[in-house]
Amino acid sequence: MDLRKKKLGLMLSTGPEHPNLDTAVGLSQAALDRGAAVYLYLIDDGVRALDDARLRALPARGAKLFVCAYGCQKRRIPLEDSETITYCGLVVLTDLLNATDRFVALN
Repeated sequence: MDLRKKKLGLMLSTGPEHPNLDTAVGLSQAALDRGAAVYLYLIDDGVRALDDARLRALPARGAKLFVCAYGCQKRRIPLEDSETITYCGLVVLTDLLNATDRFVALN
């Protein structure tokens, strides 16, 4: 199925030890393979998934990676100077909810 011009939003709130990370990466890769735009938002313990190489590879394929700055601060994860990560707050999450064709919350 051709998904060009479709937008998939994903929110990951669980840590990297949870199977939701595999699901988020798998859904992202499948959507990108089919031409969809992918927007991934890491929140709460999901910010700890920044160390995952599979997740880090997604922006090179076109995915947009958003990370909750407050979640990083609470977990003492330093904010990187990065061109592939956008640190932001809940306003951006609200925008993603409103702007995507499908939104999947992995809690």
